[in-house]
Amino acid sequence: MHTAVSAPPAPSPERATRSFGILSTFPPTSCGIATFSAALAAGLIAAGASVDVVRVGASPELEDVLVVAALGGPDRSTRATAVDALNADDVVIVQHEYGLFEGADGESVIELMAAIDAPIVVVAHTVLSHPSANQRRVLEHVCAAADAVVVMTETARTRLLDGYSVEHTKVSLIPHGAATPAAAPVVESRRNGDPARVLTWGLLGPGKGIEWAIDALDELRDVDPHPEYVVAGSTHPKVRERHGEAYREMLVERAAASDSAAHVTFDDTYRDLASLTELIQSADLVVLPYDSRDQVTSGVLVDAVAAGRPVVSTAFPHAVELLSSGAGLVVPQGDPVALGRAIRTVLTDPALAASMAAEARRLAPDLSWPAVARRYCLLAEQVATARTSVSS
Repeated sequence: MHTAVSAPPAPSPERATRSFGILSTFPPTSCGIATFSAALAAGLIAAGASVDVVRVGASPELEDVLVVAALGGPDRSTRATAVDALNADDVVIVQHEYGLFEGADGESVIELMAAIDAPIVVVAHTVLSHPSANQRRVLEHVCAAADAVVVMTETARTRLLDGYSVEHTKVSLIPHGAATPAAAPVVESRRNGDPARVLTWGLLGPGKGIEWAIDALDELRDVDPHPEYVVAGSTHPKVRERHGEAYREMLVERAAASDSAAHVTFDDTYRDLASLTELIQSADLVVLPYDSRDQVTSGVLVDAVAAGRPVVSTAFPHAVELLSSGAGLVVPQGDPVALGRAIRTVLTDPALAASMAAEARRLAPDLSWPAVARRYCLLAEQVATARTSVSS
């Protein structure tokens, strides 16, 4: 048994005055962690803090005013510049994902963290239930070098404390923030005879399971009018580098060969937050058909719930946890029949859809980025104070 570590309460505004260094990918890089860090930075600034970003990954220019250095390539002077920039701040937030840093399982971050003198808060985006020996070693070293470790779900916290050698008192649970604003009413499109809109969005690549959602539409043949399925998003840059557009092309061919070909739309239009929010709020249902059984964090899931959309998802850990109170339905991975039946259930039962949306709206306030950022401010205050007490 381990002692539960809950998210710290929100700090008072007058205490949110720390300067933060953030070590992470950052826009214009297209990835979930870059989006996460940009939203966190904005939330911290809104809470009264100052923010400097050291971008992971070389960039021709430091496009964003917050980016003070870029970490990429073998140039040691680049790393020294990055470390100096981070040490100028009160607290450093390190976004940890195995594929983010150089070396086997991103192990170069261990040496980098050893050179940082400022207190470090690590955000653990991935906590594997069955890591390789080196993955376990890397995450344990990263946690040992940190003053605090943030996980975003209870599943991740349990995995980390039960499956890794990590000091329990370091671990805090702070949820993933939602980029979408306050929830809007569910669109009542079917009252006008228009088809219901089912939506999946995000960067595309193998493992997203969109092929199962396309197949699931066959379970809706007799729903009149037949729902439209919108797949919004471009191919993940790293997937495109290695495999081109093979996954997207497979999906397009699969949809074209299905009985529901006329009802599937692929949209790779770039969307800013306002247009993405409009798209999400136009959906009657969000579907997350992911293949992963290990995913402990999903920003898309959080955004869907915060927007008040009913959700049908496969049973990856974050979905099982967040939807357990009634904001959505969960089905097994790789089962288009079960997925289709769940979609049918929500679209043909307005009372159920309304109750799911209501529960999502109840959860939304705690998932807003301002609320989440305030919790990081308090955690930073705690680790900075603890470091000062030890050194004095």
